[in-house]
Amino acid sequence: MQASLFSVQKWTVTRLTLHLRNLIESDPTLQDVWVSGEISNLSRPGSGHLYFSLKDAGASLRCVMWKAGAARLKPMPQNGDAVELHGKLGVYEPQGTYQLYVDQLQPAGEGALYQEFLRLKARLEAEGLFDPERKRPIPVLPRRIGIVTSASGAALRDMLNTLRRRLPIAEVILAASPVQGAESPPALILALDGLARQGPDVILLARGGGSIEDLWAFNDEGVVRAVAASPIPIICGVGHETDFTLCDFAADLRAPTPTAAAELATPVTINDLAVSLREARRRLTDFLTDQVEAGRAQLDGLAAGMRFASPERRLRSERQRLDESARRALSAAAHGLRLRLAGLEGLERRLQALNPLAVLARGYAVVTREADGGLVSRVDQADERMDVRVSDGVIKVRKT
Repeated sequence: MQASLFSVQKWTVTRLTLHLRNLIESDPTLQDVWVSGEISNLSRPGSGHLYFSLKDAGASLRCVMWKAGAARLKPMPQNGDAVELHGKLGVYEPQGTYQLYVDQLQPAGEGALYQEFLRLKARLEAEGLFDPERKRPIPVLPRRIGIVTSASGAALRDMLNTLRRRLPIAEVILAASPVQGAESPPALILALDGLARQGPDVILLARGGGSIEDLWAFNDEGVVRAVAASPIPIICGVGHETDFTLCDFAADLRAPTPTAAAELATPVTINDLAVSLREARRRLTDFLTDQVEAGRAQLDGLAAGMRFASPERRLRSERQRLDESARRALSAAAHGLRLRLAGLEGLERRLQALNPLAVLARGYAVVTREADGGLVSRVDQADERMDVRVSDGVIKVRKT
């Protein structure tokens, strides 16, 4: 008996606690568990983490939810709330206690809904209902914006305020529908179909935040298929930023909130249009100024061409050319006249040199027969009556 005592393995508290931790954390089943119960001893220190116990009629389980997960809880859980928790089991060695490290917390009953959400999501995704290739672009400047939501909810007021501020020139069409409860899925389908018939450029499908039960209408298979089959692009803005519904995956664009959906539907605001209009006006003014200047230069050129080709200019030019031609003609005529006068003077001098009278003036005479005027240059040519021309007259003579 004494020898068997020495053969038993001895543990330190630390080693035993570490061994238990390894056993728990190496068990896959204990690392992915849903646990239901009632919250008690809830505390949230300055670190932002949540510490509480989850209990039922027979036991209690210590729970921890880190700051990042706790910040997503809306509303914050209270003592006495019946909840369902998802997380993994671990061991807190300093106190030697095991506890649940929580990553999801939801009101009781939502665990089954979440499983249904995952099952339906997988099936519709396999059908290709969520494929990115099916997504259609959202119009940059919609003229008509359709809204499917509750007529009395804050989501509608927020969207209308956003649309009025960003793009007041857009027409807004409301197809009111309940967004919670058993009657909401068929009403949402009917509203989407009726709104599409009115021809908006984009549809906003929205509602405010809530529990998974509150948002379940937007996980309804019929509603999801209606969103995917819509001929009009749809922006889905359901719940808060951390809320996801199947309609988010089927829509052409997901918005984290209804207000964000209105912002995504109006990527171009009235201020953007005003800036674009001013820029377009400036470019148009510059263009028209350039066109006017070019037209003025063209008109100046045409006017210059018309002045060059005008009859008046041609008449003045021809008149000047005529005057110049007349001047040249008169000059040529005067020059020709002078040449002729000089020629005549030369001929006159020659004639004077050859003039018989000039010879007669030196004492010579010309004898001609009176009867026929023939020249008598020899004696045998003499006649009975003859004329003797001297320089100053004619002498009548008879032959003897």
